[in-house]
Amino acid sequence: MKIIRPLLLLLIVPCFLMLLSFLPKSTGAEESPAGIALADHSASLFDAAGLKARGLNYDAFSLALKGKEKLEAEGKIEKTNLITIADFSQSSCRKRLYVIDLVQQKILFQTFVAHGKNSGEEYAQYFSNEPQSNKSSLGFYTTLETYYGEHGLSLRLKGEEAGINNNAFDRAIVMHGAGYVSQQFVSQNGRLGRSQGCPALPAEQCSAIINELKNGSCIFLYYPDKNYLSESLLLQD
Repeated sequence: MKIIRPLLLLLIVPCFLMLLSFLPKSTGAEESPAGIALADHSASLFDAAGLKARGLNYDAFSLALKGKEKLEAEGKIEKTNLITIADFSQSSCRKRLYVIDLVQQKILFQTFVAHGKNSGEEYAQYFSNEPQSNKSSLGFYTTLETYYGEHGLSLRLKGEEAGINNNAFDRAIVMHGAGYVSQQFVSQNGRLGRSQGCPALPAEQCSAIINELKNGSCIFLYYPDKNYLSESLLLQD
């Protein structure tokens, strides 16, 4: 018996170690159940609203929902059915602004939107939170009240991300209409006109969009900027 027991151990231990090697290994980076649920929800809405066919970047959409959910939990969103995305990964020659009704699962508006003149030519590539930079600021905004200014009906915006876009109100970054945001301008110049940092809209659609978004909806200005994606607290798990 004294000899048999060591022999049994010699046989059993390797078999046990072999079985362990087939078990799933934890990487330490598994997504939480809440994160998985949100990802599934994002994919479902993306498909239901036909957003891929309309050119919207899926990452822009999924990140928009992620940040909006956090702002909503903080009580900063009143119009919870709406999300507006400016997909700056697209050319300014394309209709890259999407106003989406998440309940009805459809696009309410898809149109042109300008970026700041120092953010780039046809494509936006450079972003800033600094006054007088004439650059767009990425990230999440909530809409405030409307007013009439030099561009007519305009919508005040509040940047919700410290160090990223929280100077928007003081910089007078607002949503307004502009004649340089049009298909005609694109046809004549090979790109859309540019603003001083405001997400400017086509003049003929401005009123309808602003009246839909005013007073408590969420706007997300997206670009796959590594610094922004790593620094945004609204996008962290």
